[in-house]
Amino acid sequence: MSGNRTFSMIKPDAVKDGHNGAILKIIEDAGFRIVAIKKTLLTPELAGQFYAVHAERPFYQTLKDVMSAGPIVAMILEKDNAIADFRELIGATNPANANEGTIRKLFAKSLESNAIHGSDSDENALIEGNFFFSSFEKF
Repeated sequence: MSGNRTFSMIKPDAVKDGHNGAILKIIEDAGFRIVAIKKTLLTPELAGQFYAVHAERPFYQTLKDVMSAGPIVAMILEKDNAIADFRELIGATNPANANEGTIRKLFAKSLESNAIHGSDSDENALIEGNFFFSSFEKF
């Protein structure tokens, strides 16, 4: 698994704005294979569990509110060097700092509503993938 799988989710702002298809096309055109995908709704409680690592940070409540505002599209993606390549594809967390052509530069509205999430490590990809799918490794 190391290095060839990552977890991602299209966030509620991008889903609401109808960007799912365009974002999925960018992901696939970049050579990622979508191994698993589902559209679901995070309750505030589930959003809090997913982002528990940030519970002590001042933006935690806003993060929970943003992530439970509407449906998300959760995905497990596969490609060699998946984590690093996907982080490059999505761009900086703050879309104002994202490179041209990245998903966040194209679709994000703000730091809080930044269109997409991508795991930052193999360990977090496993944890995050298992949060949404029965077994990250089985796909």
